[in-house]
Amino acid sequence: MEKTGISFDLMLTIDQISQLTGVRKSTLRYWEKSFDDFLKPARTQSNRREYTMEDLDRVKVIKQLLEQEHLTACGVRLRLQELVEGKHEGDGRHKAKPRPGKGRPAASMGGNDSTV
Repeated sequence: MEKTGISFDLMLTIDQISQLTGVRKSTLRYWEKSFDDFLKPARTQSNRREYTMEDLDRVKVIKQLLEQEHLTACGVRLRLQELVEGKHEGDGRHKAKPRPGKGRPAASMGGNDSTV
């Protein structure tokens, strides 16, 4: 069999993704709309979703950001954007911005702090 540049990656259904991650199918559909820049499964001719292994990893990351780090949808989008930008740079120069409460003191509430 001749390889023609076609990917032979495993494709998963929404039901399989739901079972593997513990995320409800309705939630996956919602995330597809909310995080459409990052989670966009392919569609078959009959319009069924087909997820790649990379999509599976993205679902796991979104779930972790929402459930364990308690980020809002906007926060998840920002974090995913940081991860994508860091992956594209690939040279290690990308640094994540410090988050409040993670080693950086919060800005004073005095009103005269010109460094904020």
